[in-house]
Amino acid sequence: MAGGFRRGNRQRIPKLEGRGELQEMEREGPFKEWLGMPDLYRYHLVVDGEKYSYQTEDSEVPVAIGDKVVFRYKQTKAGNWIDRNSLGKAIDPSEYQ
Repeated sequence: MAGGFRRGNRQRIPKLEGRGELQEMEREGPFKEWLGMPDLYRYHLVVDGEKYSYQTEDSEVPVAIGDKVVFRYKQTKAGNWIDRNSLGKAIDPSEYQ
């Protein structure tokens, strides 16, 4: 038998990487999905003109409008969703001495 073993003959979709200037940010919440679950906050972000959604338990995010940001995301029918814990400031090597 030649070749590798694949489950259901489906290939995993690679994560997409987003990067750019955070232009807008709006927070909704807190929401309770079900009893006993921590509160969730939903953020609507605009990065270089593209809209993204980000959901987290944190009432604050580590970025601000005007920051250069980087993140992983997936495209869904409901829009672009940023992976949990992947949103952060992009580090520009030229700014380090």
